Amino acid sequence: MGRERMGARRWVAFVVMPLVTLVLWGCPKKKPETPPPDLDVVTEPVPEPTEDVTPPQPLEPEEDFVESDLPSDLVELNRVVRERGLIDDVYFDTDEANLTDQARDQLARNASFMREHPEYLFTIEGHADERNTNEYNLALGNRRANAARDYLGSLGIDAGRLRTISYGEERPFCTVSDESCWYQNRRAHFVITGQS
Repeated sequence: MGRERMGARRWVAFVVMPLVTLVLWGCPKKKPETPPPDLDVVTEPVPEPTEDVTPPQPLEPEEDFVESDLPSDLVELNRVVRERGLIDDVYFDTDEANLTDQARDQLARNASFMREHPEYLFTIEGHADERNTNEYNLALGNRRANAARDYLGSLGIDAGRLRTISYGEERPFCTVSDESCWYQNRRAHFVITGQS
């Protein structure tokens, strides 16, 4: 009798309990309640973000001027200042707008002249050599002119006296296609363009 009872218990443990568990798990779950119709829930699809596929526009010079179009007294002043080495261009490495030590030294000399003559206004022209696209070179010339202006500002020159413009590759100083010529075209060029 004891063995029969134990066999019955085993039978319950191995057959009935798994069936009970299966039945309980298999019962349908309670469905979530739907909101009452008077809530006026409105759902709209979220628009997918759009990428701006418009190509960047080339930087155009704000105001095109040629140094020889300046009044004759400013043309002469620029010639004398350059001949005496009081203001000179600064030069950049290929595809760079970072100032070299040599460029910083020249900018310090330019700043010295600018401090001695607070009445003069300057335009800093950014230039590039002929390699790369026109758009790229205009942007590069812009970064070069701004780098020179910002460094002069750090030396105490009032930014209100300095205007920047980029000509990219459009106004080369030298027209031979070799490194010595390209170097001369990778520059920030300084022009006295007015008096305050």
